[in-house]
Amino acid sequence: MITVLLVDDHPVVRDGLRGMLNAEPDIDVVGEAGSGAEAVVMARSLRPAVVLMDLRMPGGDGATATGQILAELRDTHVVVLTTYDTDADILRAVEAGAAGYLLKDATRAELTAAVRAASRGETVLAPSVAGRLIRQVRGGPAQQQLSAREVEVLGLVAQGSTNADIGRQLHISEATVKTHLLRAFAKLDVSDRTAAVTTAMSRGLL
Repeated sequence: MITVLLVDDHPVVRDGLRGMLNAEPDIDVVGEAGSGAEAVVMARSLRPAVVLMDLRMPGGDGATATGQILAELRDTHVVVLTTYDTDADILRAVEAGAAGYLLKDATRAELTAAVRAASRGETVLAPSVAGRLIRQVRGGPAQQQLSAREVEVLGLVAQGSTNADIGRQLHISEATVKTHLLRAFAKLDVSDRTAAVTTAMSRGLL
């Protein structure tokens, strides 16, 4: 069972999300929070597999809460679910270690697929968000090159290492591993680990 914590300052949004997710046989909403600060406290207590996190809330924003939760709970994954898809919001969430970024116009199928993927440690980006992130990363020719650390991380992915394994080997947090992977995905114009490794190999980067 995939346990989920919902974080949104609008009760009606939480009600709708809870109804959709609890209708799935393998997903259980175990808690709700109305602010970033409340989300951190509840995540510590509930230790959910996935947190669905709004970004802009009174009483503590989602990006800050994401960073705090992931710093403490290694087995929890955060998927941002927001109305906003500005470059600044996307980058803040990615750099905080979010495993995914969806918009609130996502379908039920997209939402449940994202929750399942995040619980497996995979990365999920809404198509419009992926496009923005790619454009942001590709700000100039020099930025299109993978950094040494990104190549190192992809090399370990190619060997079958999980994000947690990579973090231990490189002495970095799992959230940092995810950030490196997301940036590599954007630079390579791919959306998953397998495609990233294949593309990097085809370009002679690995």
